[in-house]
Amino acid sequence: MTQREDLRDLQARLADRLSQARTQTAVGASWLAVKISDRNFLLPLSQSGEVVGWSGVEPVPYTKPWMLGVTSIRGILLTVVDLARMLGLPVARSEQVFAEASVVALNPMMGVNAALFVEDLGGLRGIADFQHSSDAAPDAPEFFGALYTTTTGEQWQELNLQLLANAPDFLDITA
Repeated sequence: MTQREDLRDLQARLADRLSQARTQTAVGASWLAVKISDRNFLLPLSQSGEVVGWSGVEPVPYTKPWMLGVTSIRGILLTVVDLARMLGLPVARSEQVFAEASVVALNPMMGVNAALFVEDLGGLRGIADFQHSSDAAPDAPEFFGALYTTTTGEQWQELNLQLLANAPDFLDITA
């Protein structure tokens, strides 16, 4: 009889932990924090896909300079976009930057086989990590979301990856 009670108790504890984990993930983490050209960006977890370390790309001729090339993640070919170049941000990368870089795929549900080149992963962030937010600048690209500020004054720009994936400039890679 005690084994059954122990088993029920274990199942109840596991169910409680799973419920807490779901709640903490939903409330606690909303974004993947990344650095692109020394700027802080927040990628919504619901719009992000797999994250892999930089292993290089196969260049594709006759494409815009911000289209780094294609890579394969789990057998799926993805175009790798250098968002810094696309946005006209300064780009000066050493071998060390590439050694620490990653590729963040867009969520496959968006129907675009693409990924972003990011120089550094900053972990997960939630709304509790920020002191306040403001709207994106009026002249910002349409895929820029809110601008979040930490208690130390560090600013993080949210990117709406769905809007980015549908932006005409993002879809037109031909040079």
